[in-house]
Amino acid sequence: MHDEQPAGSEGIAVEVHGTTTVVRPHGEMDLARADDLRKVLLAALSGDQRPHDLVVDLQHLSFCDSSGLNVFLHARAVAGNSGQHLYLAAPREQFTRLLKITGAADLFEVEPVPPF
Repeated sequence: MHDEQPAGSEGIAVEVHGTTTVVRPHGEMDLARADDLRKVLLAALSGDQRPHDLVVDLQHLSFCDSSGLNVFLHARAVAGNSGQHLYLAAPREQFTRLLKITGAADLFEVEPVPPF
């Protein structure tokens, strides 16, 4: 297990467990922080161990707006195009509601608890 964070990605922890990478954003995900998350997710998806699973542990994400959701949608597409799997884990009510009202709920596999 180790952190691999791009510069400027404070509040986003990254752990590698075998062929699974876990990304843990903390706090609020809005326009000001979405680019940091995008960089972290794309770095995880372009790592040496492919194909692999990418789990985004959302239990510490207190808020996410449409700019954050767009980052997740883009990462999902990148993962799918490269034969990888992106899962969301432990989303809070606000994020679950965001997925539902935008019609994106069926696009993601959502696990109730993070794997690690």
